Amino acid sequence: MRRPWCGHAPAGKAARPWYRERSFVRALFTLIGDIRRLAMPYFRSEERWTAIGLLAAVIALELAWVFATVLLNEWNVAFYNAIQDKDFPAFQKQILVFCGLAAGAIGVAVYQVYLKQGLEIRWRRWLTKRYLDAWLSDDVHYRLRLSGDAADNPDQRIAEDVQIFVNRTISVGVGLLGTVVSLFSFSVILWNLSGPLGLKLFGHEINIPGYLFFAALIYAAAGTVIAHFIGRPLVKLNFDQQRYEADFRVDLVRVRENGEQIALLNGSPAEDRKLDGRFSRIFGNFVDLMKAQKRLTWFTAGYNQISTIFPYVVVAPAYFAGQIQLGQLMQTASAFGSVQGSFSFFISSYVTLAEWASVVHRLTGFETAIAKARVGADVPAFGMPREAGSQGLTLRDLDVRLPGGAPLIQTGEIAIDRGERVLITGPSGAGKTTLLRAIAGIWPFGSGTVHRNEDQRLLVLPQKPYVPVGRLDVALTYPRPVDMVPKERLTEILAAVGLPALADRLEEEALWPHELSLGEQQRLAIARALLDAPDVLLLDEATSALDEPSEAALYALLQDRLPHATFISIGHRSTLADLHDRVLHLHGDEAPRTLRPVSTPMFHPPEGGVVPV
Repeated sequence: MRRPWCGHAPAGKAARPWYRERSFVRALFTLIGDIRRLAMPYFRSEERWTAIGLLAAVIALELAWVFATVLLNEWNVAFYNAIQDKDFPAFQKQILVFCGLAAGAIGVAVYQVYLKQGLEIRWRRWLTKRYLDAWLSDDVHYRLRLSGDAADNPDQRIAEDVQIFVNRTISVGVGLLGTVVSLFSFSVILWNLSGPLGLKLFGHEINIPGYLFFAALIYAAAGTVIAHFIGRPLVKLNFDQQRYEADFRVDLVRVRENGEQIALLNGSPAEDRKLDGRFSRIFGNFVDLMKAQKRLTWFTAGYNQISTIFPYVVVAPAYFAGQIQLGQLMQTASAFGSVQGSFSFFISSYVTLAEWASVVHRLTGFETAIAKARVGADVPAFGMPREAGSQGLTLRDLDVRLPGGAPLIQTGEIAIDRGERVLITGPSGAGKTTLLRAIAGIWPFGSGTVHRNEDQRLLVLPQKPYVPVGRLDVALTYPRPVDMVPKERLTEILAAVGLPALADRLEEEALWPHELSLGEQQRLAIARALLDAPDVLLLDEATSALDEPSEAALYALLQDRLPHATFISIGHRSTLADLHDRVLHLHGDEAPRTLRPVSTPMFHPPEGGVVPV
């Protein structure tokens, strides 16, 4: 089921990143708002009851864990008093009590991890599907690439950032809730155990109730403030590190996919320099990340070491004064450590929080970019009215522009009849491919209308066909399911376009973009067009890698198999004019060029319907 996209980000100017806010409070509230907007749609979705049930179970187990730690804190009194009193029967009893408490705590821990992972993978599945639907629907992925939006590497956003966001949201959110409950529980215990502290100040005696609680609060608060100022650069450094890593991976994939062209151009040294430069950014940023983490680790390691002994230092005077027994000492120290640890949640989780915050910012930016691209999808630049009874295709006052707004092509009104074959010519860089994109309805910059029949189906054959990796029959029938076409039909089509040798490899899985030459890929695309049988076929130099006799035979095959289809081709070969009924030329020495008709001979197809191999 497709998830409707309700991106929260405005389509206008992107919001200021939360970590650049000068006010810490404002930055914190901005971050919390972003987290809420990213997280809440899942808990309002069709999976909400499963999600809420799993979340409730995880929270209940977190509370059970806190309860177990409270019981263990109380157990400390009896256990250590038995040791101090050398009471062996009491010692044995407390060992048995501990075994029961430990068994319960282990069960709670196991099922909390299990259910937390169950919630995580379900949430990730839903959110991944939601982003995939939003990114791939209405050609948003194409619009993002054209706009040069700041949402770089959407593959990383969907594959990696979603996983990190879900994991950190659950772990930090549930952990924070447990910390708050633990803080409340142990604060009550610590307050009751500590009693008042008497101080003389300027001749006045002051009693501070629950002084151990305030000692833990002051210690943790001071540590939190210091940790924040030391570790604040980690957020942006983590953000940049993820971006640099993704850029490096993308360039590695490009080298793998274009290895032959790079080798033919002797471009390996240039690619080596480029990749080395990419990795230099990774290295430099990682060194800065190391330095920032080192500064934070100096503080957190020292803070944690002091935290180990600090409770005993605070409580020891009462023990040595004989006011409490060893059991009360251990209970008080344990409660003090729990309170101080709860107050120190921010310090102990700072690196995780920094990574979480950077992921939130990246996903928020991705949603902003999708929302902006969707505005163009909802209000397309070119009108595409569908008219009943109309058999042809009419271009009416198309004003095709570049992404920056500069005019490129103007058409006036041009009517193309059903079954007519039209060739569009013009100098290189004049915008022929862009015009074809506008006719297809995917170019988002410009104005005008393309009038078509309401039942017309349109197919575009680009110069470099898209051939999916996997089974050949799946690539041939793409994007339709392979089981919709009989195998005999696929075999016949392959033979017709000059690829009979591939008939025995239909079920073979391979890297077909590397297995097949460009000419073979173009033949495969023609076969795909014959299977799809569109009413309008747009050919963007779709036979440029073939020799002229094969090109003529393929056009003859298309005319023979699709006699009522309208063809609109672009190309540079002079022989293409003889394969079309009419030529439209882009006139003008500079943009905006005007599309106007010129005379051309009628197309006389060669005899036969099979393309030579």
